[in-house]
Amino acid sequence: MLSVALAGKPNAGKSTFYTAATMADVDVGNYPFTTIDPNRGVTHARTRCPCLDRETRCGNCEAGIRYVPVELLDVAGLVPGAHEGRGLGNQFLDALTDADAILSVVDAAGETNAEGEPTEVGAFDPLEEADFVEAELEQWLAGIIADNWETVVRKSRSPDFDIDDALTEMLTGFGATVYDVAASLRVVEYPQDPQQWTDDDRERLARDVRERTKPIVLVANKADIAPDGNVDRLREGTTVPVAAATADGELALRTAVDAGVVEYHPGDADFDVAGEVSDAQRDGLETIRDVMAEHDGTGVQTAINTAVYDTLDRITVYPVENETRWTDGSGETLPDAVLLPRGSTPKDLAYAVHSDIGDGYLHAVDARSDRRIGEDHELEEGDVVKVVSTAN
Repeated sequence: MLSVALAGKPNAGKSTFYTAATMADVDVGNYPFTTIDPNRGVTHARTRCPCLDRETRCGNCEAGIRYVPVELLDVAGLVPGAHEGRGLGNQFLDALTDADAILSVVDAAGETNAEGEPTEVGAFDPLEEADFVEAELEQWLAGIIADNWETVVRKSRSPDFDIDDALTEMLTGFGATVYDVAASLRVVEYPQDPQQWTDDDRERLARDVRERTKPIVLVANKADIAPDGNVDRLREGTTVPVAAATADGELALRTAVDAGVVEYHPGDADFDVAGEVSDAQRDGLETIRDVMAEHDGTGVQTAINTAVYDTLDRITVYPVENETRWTDGSGETLPDAVLLPRGSTPKDLAYAVHSDIGDGYLHAVDARSDRRIGEDHELEEGDVVKVVSTAN
């Protein structure tokens, strides 16, 4: 399952975001390091269900909205110098090793300082923490490279030494794939002799590897109480995508849905009040509605979708066994949705379903057109595909 991690300083709203996105119970408190051990839960990317192209709904979506499972990880808050072990820095950074992307949660209201300690709204400039997470990650990775450099130098004395192999062996232990490392080594200039490397060389490599393996989406949280202009300044002051969000608002809506007083699908730009609410509750809901009107929703689903579909460039594909009815062997319509990298082929889908299916791959059928597609055919968002395999 694809994994997205929440990162940021204490009290930026990570745990509230996590609770709203997963509806799992976690500790939420107004003090540093509320989260000690990482929380792992399941959230969802939102997309259009293919069943909208048929007469009846599939039963695995919500009114044509398909929610595809994604792991969400909430770890301890960062403080400046985390890469040197300050706070719970090393524990935090180690926990991010297997994440595919990072949602960097920033307190857009500026009501917490650099250490995550409460201040008055607007007292701290959130622009100062816009690049905080990526800088800590890159310095952490550069430190790992530096700590292991003597081993690389020692290996270089061997006549069959290959620096690319040595760097690949080192970096694949920290969440990078062989492909990621190879791609970085193609674009980063570096000395062939490890003894000639400088700190700048190691930091340059760390930066490129981080960008490939831990891409970042900035979540401008607390947008509902942020001073005018703060969200725009964050968008202008960073090179990564920015999603304005109110995690508190999303959590309030999902709680209201559970209570049966609100009709709302995560990611909607608005909601309907469907039950009895007090005047105070109605006022609170209308405040959330005003924020949603400004930002086209609460921003929580936007942040997740941006990470999955834009930053990681995934597509959703639906494997079926019956290409006519779009069902599995039990007759369930569109039971599974698989997130694949853009450019994936039917054989990639087969392996994503099960390694045995991939090993026995024979051919695939586009269920929309009922036509066989080639092994090198590039799948697209919303494709419905039957994979024929000796393992079926």
